[in-house]
Amino acid sequence: MHQGQQPGRRKILGAAALGAGAVVFGAAGQAAAAERTATAASGRPGHGGAGGELPVPLIVGHRGASGYRPEHTLGSYQLALDMGADVIEQDLVPTKDGHLVCRHENDITATTDVSAHPEFADRKTTKTVDGVKLTGWFTEDFTLAELKTLRAKERIPQTRQHNTLYDGVWEVPTFDEVLRWADREGRRRGRRVWLHIETKHPTYFRKLGLGLEERLAKALRAYGRHRRTSPNFLQSFEPSSIQRLGKLGLECPKVVLLDAPDTRPWDFVESGDPRTVADLIEPKGLRWIADFAQGIGPALDQIIPRDASGKSGPPTSLVKDAHAAGLVLHPYTGRNENTFLPTDYRRGTDPNAYGDARGYFRACLATGLDGMFSDNPDTALLVAEEFRKA
Repeated sequence: MHQGQQPGRRKILGAAALGAGAVVFGAAGQAAAAERTATAASGRPGHGGAGGELPVPLIVGHRGASGYRPEHTLGSYQLALDMGADVIEQDLVPTKDGHLVCRHENDITATTDVSAHPEFADRKTTKTVDGVKLTGWFTEDFTLAELKTLRAKERIPQTRQHNTLYDGVWEVPTFDEVLRWADREGRRRGRRVWLHIETKHPTYFRKLGLGLEERLAKALRAYGRHRRTSPNFLQSFEPSSIQRLGKLGLECPKVVLLDAPDTRPWDFVESGDPRTVADLIEPKGLRWIADFAQGIGPALDQIIPRDASGKSGPPTSLVKDAHAAGLVLHPYTGRNENTFLPTDYRRGTDPNAYGDARGYFRACLATGLDGMFSDNPDTALLVAEEFRKA
């Protein structure tokens, strides 16, 4: 059991615990939600997940516990795990010499102290990444040894000033270091540590000769995390990256991330595919995704949209439509601060103060979500418990 778990907690037990497809739930609707989680945790319909257990709805520590520590650091991952997050997220980008490191973007200007290193001043450059022109420092221009001389810092210090207390404490972690950390923590806790692993800008990096999928597959095989029952989800905003991971023999569950409805995945732009995200969240598009993935990760605004004033409106049919296609939903991102919340959940006038995050998370989970990403796993877990009890 997870720390603090109660016997009545709504949960799914994996194949190793009760046999394939074993579900322990109260109502028929809860059992259906558990079956979807089992499917996503196994890659095959009707089969239980890995040997541990995944609650429904599960909470993913977004970039760790990035509401409290600089994102994508071992400190952020550790805090998320200590808070009880069911799954911990990593975003992967490569170094010049081909190592996978954990950063939300390859542009490390805002998330490291690189600008304070005069020896790297000449590395500052302007690039176009997925159609967006950026000026700064980029991981693919640094060897791993060079990157390790940098220290991580808070990405949005104006909003999360308290996080700046931890600027400079941690290095940029390699994915290999995270895998070793997960193994070590799993042995210490007596249960496996689940990861939610994203390939960032895969088409861009493939053009540079730094393909992410092959490197990720090699790393996961080295740690025995490539199997159907392995404790990780694989995710990407580019469907072709998810398809490539499947062709490389990675059997673990896969999630297609979805940006705003009027956008196109960058691999679609590159290949000339005219479909938009709006097309992919229609029943036909969801059925297409279900041919090679087990879940989707839309923005929360696609679950509960906001009107022109920023106020939340009635839920869309996306949860129902995705479930009808056999897909789980792990949307992003629940955050505590007013600036990230719909206007009807904000409290006071300070955009950086906490609003009624619990109320908003509750409204989101009430739509039937199978999980949710959150920068504040403790807040999200508190609300998720309300939905986990039979």
